[in-house]
Amino acid sequence: MEFANRVVSAAMKATNNNAVINVCLVGSFVALAVRSVKQQRDIEALEAQKDSLTHSNKAMKKAMWGWKQQLFAEASSTDSALVPLSRLKAIYGEAPEHQIGDALKEDAKSSASKFVV
Repeated sequence: MEFANRVVSAAMKATNNNAVINVCLVGSFVALAVRSVKQQRDIEALEAQKDSLTHSNKAMKKAMWGWKQQLFAEASSTDSALVPLSRLKAIYGEAPEHQIGDALKEDAKSSASKFVV
């Protein structure tokens, strides 16, 4: 019992002692500073990753645009293209609404004439 009384009195002295309180406050400040530095490093790494992904997405969009333009050029230059230009425009949403139905009919006619059984 005497041991418990000593522990309680030591705890009471510690709570009333400014040095102990200051040590606890400084320890808390250091812990928060370390956590803040770690979070700042994580944010910087994520921003660098975001910039890299944005750059690669822009490069992919440019490549896809080039492929699309090349596909349209090949479809418009030859009459024997596998997919007619009107059908390609309908697929990419560049044809007006009334032409989409016409493109489907034209596609059905061209595919029927190409495949002979």
